[in-house]
Amino acid sequence: MPIQPFRLTSLASVLLGASLSFTADAQTDTKPYHIAPSSLENALNQFGREAGVLISFSSAAASGLQSHGLEGNFSPEQGLQALLEGTGLQARAEGQGAYSLQPAPAADTPQSIELGTSSVVGDWLGDAAQINVFEHPGARDVIRREEFERQGATSAREVLNRIPGVNAPENNGTGSHDMALNFGIRGLNPRLATRSTVLMDGIPVPFAPYGQPQLSFAPVSMGNMDAVDVVRGGGAVRYGPQNVGGIVNFVTRAIPDEPTVKVGVQTETSPSSTQDGFKKTANLLAGGTADNGLGGALLYSGTRGSDWREHSDTRIDDLILKGHYQLDEANSFNAMAQYYDGEAQMPGGLSAAAYRADPYQSTRPNDKFWGRRTLINFGYRYEQDRREFTVNSFFTKTLRSGYLDQGSFLSLSPRQYWVRGIETRLAQGFDLGSSVHEVGVGYRYINEAGHELRYRTPIADNQLPTTNSRNDRDTRGATEANAFFIDDKIDIGKWTFTPGIRYEMIDQQQTNLLTQVKYKGNYNTALPALNVMYHVTDNWNIYANTEGSFGSVQYSQMPNRVNEGEVKPEKARTWELGTRYDNGNLRAEIGAFLINFNNQYDSDQTTDSVIARGKTRHQGIEASVNYALEGLSPVLAGFDVYATYAYVDATIREEGPTKGNRVPFSSKNKGSLGVAYTEGPWKANLDSTFQSNQFADNANTRAESADGSAGLIPGYMVFNSRVAYDFGHQLADLNVAIGVKNIFNHEYYTRSFDDNNKGKYVGEPRTLYLQTSVAF
Repeated sequence: MPIQPFRLTSLASVLLGASLSFTADAQTDTKPYHIAPSSLENALNQFGREAGVLISFSSAAASGLQSHGLEGNFSPEQGLQALLEGTGLQARAEGQGAYSLQPAPAADTPQSIELGTSSVVGDWLGDAAQINVFEHPGARDVIRREEFERQGATSAREVLNRIPGVNAPENNGTGSHDMALNFGIRGLNPRLATRSTVLMDGIPVPFAPYGQPQLSFAPVSMGNMDAVDVVRGGGAVRYGPQNVGGIVNFVTRAIPDEPTVKVGVQTETSPSSTQDGFKKTANLLAGGTADNGLGGALLYSGTRGSDWREHSDTRIDDLILKGHYQLDEANSFNAMAQYYDGEAQMPGGLSAAAYRADPYQSTRPNDKFWGRRTLINFGYRYEQDRREFTVNSFFTKTLRSGYLDQGSFLSLSPRQYWVRGIETRLAQGFDLGSSVHEVGVGYRYINEAGHELRYRTPIADNQLPTTNSRNDRDTRGATEANAFFIDDKIDIGKWTFTPGIRYEMIDQQQTNLLTQVKYKGNYNTALPALNVMYHVTDNWNIYANTEGSFGSVQYSQMPNRVNEGEVKPEKARTWELGTRYDNGNLRAEIGAFLINFNNQYDSDQTTDSVIARGKTRHQGIEASVNYALEGLSPVLAGFDVYATYAYVDATIREEGPTKGNRVPFSSKNKGSLGVAYTEGPWKANLDSTFQSNQFADNANTRAESADGSAGLIPGYMVFNSRVAYDFGHQLADLNVAIGVKNIFNHEYYTRSFDDNNKGKYVGEPRTLYLQTSVAF
């Protein structure tokens, strides 16, 4: 992938190395290195620490590049040359042990590097490189594969919980399995992640992004991901709908430049629970790129086994095929196909009495979920002369189904969805006097169709329902949505202004085939936004933004009414002010946010109704810091400390008995602390996560209900640790790691309130895991 042109005045200079003092004798000394293949930025980071040299380069220069690693004895200059082989970059000695990276001469450069006055970045998400994060005019964090491997994370929930302002509780409710996704941003209800735009490589993850955005089925496997990119603000113009809770983009593993096979396996068990089985996850990457620009990769991620609860056995198979063809310097094509298939038992919520007797038991032996998805994606990109034009088309077919104990009856609910979409974007850069512009325009068309059925048998019959059982739901939903956006990124000196507007036009309908009643809705809305950034220095910027957000009425809500009349689209306005610093050794960000939310609704599955929460206000502060301690002293080389923190005050503002109460499932305080150490082939880390208490209902009930669904949810703090060793090229890059989650076996829990699977859910107890991986 060609490196994008960029502005030197707006880049963070990444400085790596423990010491500025470097003698002439030391420059010729050799020492052993064991640096595994990884991103170029990570490889240089490790090399700089171990060699004791200073390396200066722009983050954009290394963006998207991979290093083959380093194994053997080298001098600093030899080691740098070997690390940079095939990247199109070369090291230039600056004296006193300092080096800078420069484009290699054209004859030796496999990738084109253009240093110009401006950069066209038509896709704001890009490949989630650090420079994309640094230059984003809003709160944004990216967790990369190396980081979630160091956490022992096998689920999106574990990764998302490390990001400020994100609350991803344990699996619960009808999403109490690994194929579901429950998270909320900035105090929004985490149930099935309905208020965020969730994407995979820019393609919507929900089986019906407008009509049924709930992620009770989220076909995303961490084993197939390179990064998780969370944009909490500043992106609503280009991405939607359901964007009041930001944009979450799962970035799949990149097609390798060289022929590559990588295999990884993680096995874990929770011996302190009554469910002492093993859960195994495995992943595979096989692929490469030919000299003619044609590349491809096969990705696989699979899960087998059970969690710490009884009746939690899981099977998941996720297969992805990716292709890319660089026709010439300007034109490229890409394609992706996915087949995801899985099934999982659901342990279910526990009553207060059942939880006291055994928090790991299951009292719902019939609950089970299964689903499969087929995805096909084709895309084209033109990129030249400060112009970028893309077309991206996709098709998904999804089945989600399952058995569920609903008190008086057992249900079988097969639901099928078909989504067709096409999105095109054009970004054009040009100069106008002393200002530099990048005008972006885009259009997206989505056509959804869904067929939802439900069959039931009485509990007393002690029989699972089939498609021959009584049918009490047969609905068809359809959506035709058109979205347009236009914005202009304007650079004037150290200032960047990006005014823009998104316009959504949505036609929805649902037909009840049992009663022949049809519901229709037509929703048109304009969402203006303004992003502002000031570049104080190359390493420090300040940003502010305001944007409108929109969520369409869901199929399940269309037949329902609330006190104020029919359900209306949800709307909100978000404000942000923050600052970000990155000099390579220190990365830090702090920001404040305010969300004024109108027409907020939640679906109550237990009564098949809609809860009108009305107006809510979400305000708070988010902060993160990551510091390489080698910046303080060479003695501390290899140590990194990191922390995140979010204060969220989410309150109900609608007039009535619950005004001033806290929004359910929102913690006022949440964060993480950790320290990591790297020395040659060794890596170790110790970290913790914490959060304060929550309520489960609008009334903020403190006393626990008998069914376990209501009551205060206490805060908690857990600690985790991991140690890894890389055996290097001589043993096929074998990497072995052992780790412990919840070291002190602290017991904590969450609840499910307005759900057919309500009750208490115990959190993950002490869990031991073993990771192994090899590469060829």
